Amino acid sequence: MLSTVYSCALVGLDGEIIQVEVDFNPHSLPAFTVVGLPDTAVQESRERVRAAIRNSGLQFPNKRYTVNLAPADLRKEGPAYDLPIAVGVLASTDQVPLHKLIGSLFIGELSLDGSVRHVKGILPVVHRAWQEGYECIYVPEEDAPQAALVPEINIIPVTSLGHLVEHLYDLQVIPPYVRSELDLQVPPDLDGLTDFADVKGQEHVKRALEVAAAGGHNVLMVGPPGVGKTLLARALPGILPTMSLEEALEVTRIYSVADLLPPDKPLIRVRPFRAPHHTVSEAGLIGGGSWPRPGEASLAHRGVLFADEILEFGSHTLEVLRQPIEDKHVTISRARVSLSFPANFMLVAAMNPCPCGYYGDPVRECTCSSATIRRYQQRLSGPLLDRIDIHIEVPRVDYDKLTDERRGEPSASVRERVQAARERQRHRFRDERRLQSNADMGAGDIRRFCQPDPTGKQLLNTTLRQMQLSARAYHRILKLSRTIADLAGSDAIEVPHLAEAIQYRPRRVLY
Repeated sequence: MLSTVYSCALVGLDGEIIQVEVDFNPHSLPAFTVVGLPDTAVQESRERVRAAIRNSGLQFPNKRYTVNLAPADLRKEGPAYDLPIAVGVLASTDQVPLHKLIGSLFIGELSLDGSVRHVKGILPVVHRAWQEGYECIYVPEEDAPQAALVPEINIIPVTSLGHLVEHLYDLQVIPPYVRSELDLQVPPDLDGLTDFADVKGQEHVKRALEVAAAGGHNVLMVGPPGVGKTLLARALPGILPTMSLEEALEVTRIYSVADLLPPDKPLIRVRPFRAPHHTVSEAGLIGGGSWPRPGEASLAHRGVLFADEILEFGSHTLEVLRQPIEDKHVTISRARVSLSFPANFMLVAAMNPCPCGYYGDPVRECTCSSATIRRYQQRLSGPLLDRIDIHIEVPRVDYDKLTDERRGEPSASVRERVQAARERQRHRFRDERRLQSNADMGAGDIRRFCQPDPTGKQLLNTTLRQMQLSARAYHRILKLSRTIADLAGSDAIEVPHLAEAIQYRPRRVLY
């Protein structure tokens, strides 16, 4: 007897509907074969399904089963096919009513005792099922809150295979997950973040980070060890604007596929802050693998990618960031498939000016030679430096400021100004859905939205010749000045806004 159950595979950040066809032949020798390009985890589902059915008090006739996962040319991986295969086996042996499977999709890993375990990627799977018009989807109970982020589809939380069979026979009905339990408008919890008020001194650096947060710009902080570069970077998420529901769903989708969602937080509302170690590989940074998975660049989408001691990263590893910084997405190509992952992040980098860390420090003498300093700083290529909007030097903090008991301006106050600037950008780009902040603008958008007055054009002309700026650096000055004008509540880009933007460009070679 033949039965068909529907499930879903993950292809990058998207779902692909899978037909699980189970053929039961009671007249052949015992065998259990899975075809359709399954990986090792899918092949091992044979033993999990057999044990789960028997330990759930159901029958598993010791005959021949052939399971086909269609389409056959799409690679299937992971244990998420356990539940649909088990349901297909039960349907082919007349142990569940076939009409109850119409319009439904099943996904879940099985334990040997029949309980249903969590699987990754539930959010894109449910979204695909909703797009294809399925009426309900059976998911592990643990994953029901995440699945309920997709509206207009019934989410049935399954605890065990035996309970599912009772539900299909209407003996013990499983109530759908109630979406009213999930409040999508709960504000993000920012209590655990570093507050700007706790950072002593460095007012000009705080101003630079405020500008960066207001427009989504990249930042490079240069200074000796222990002056607060890392602390300032970790305080940055506290002043970033609150994510919209659309942005939160984008980020949650990535974390769902990467299986990094906290069990108690089905929806991510705080902007990501990723700080990979300098030993990270290229695949770990931008994504990869034989079947591509998102890397740190995509996990930082709509948030911050912090590269502490950026010169300690491998030179080729850093260069792979150039494309996602410019294009806001990562494309990974393999022989079988080419996938794209979103990677619209703020790059915040910190570095010492030399190997010993004290070049240019007024207190401690640098012990490095000029040639050593030159080689050290040249690890950061010119094209990558050109893609960083704000270059800021972080000096040593005076003793008087360190011992001052007065607190600085709290992050909440700075965040209000940043939020207001982002609202101005959202209103400006209301007809351009691809633009979320000033940093997203291309050359055509800059020509449209970032026109300075004649005096500002004269200042830019002088700056371009004296500092020998590239066309990319010129455009980044204009985008940065647009953000500074937004913080000031100005519709026009004025000379003071341009002057502040220009001072964030590197004015000299550090060595």
